[in-house]
Amino acid sequence: MSSTATVVLTIILTSLLLLFYRGAPFIIFSKREPPKALKFVEKCLPPLIIATLIVYCLKDINFAAKPWGTPQFIAIAATVLLHLWKRNSMVSIFGGTILFMVLSRVF
Repeated sequence: MSSTATVVLTIILTSLLLLFYRGAPFIIFSKREPPKALKFVEKCLPPLIIATLIVYCLKDINFAAKPWGTPQFIAIAATVLLHLWKRNSMVSIFGGTILFMVLSRVF
């Protein structure tokens, strides 16, 4: 099989699998209540993502050299403020991540 055909076949199969995995929960849980474990994950996942991003953000701080962790602490403060203001985990996660990535390139 040629290289182009392989790439096209890979894209088609990946797209179909992605469509299946994204649609499966809607098909499975359309007529019944989701399990308690899934509700627990839905409730706890956003704080776990935020905690993981904070650990990632703080892991390389060097307090002995400039900028002394300034981008990290600004991004964390912005994430907390966004969450308190909007009460939306996705806004907090994406806003804080984008701000951290911009500040880490600027400082």
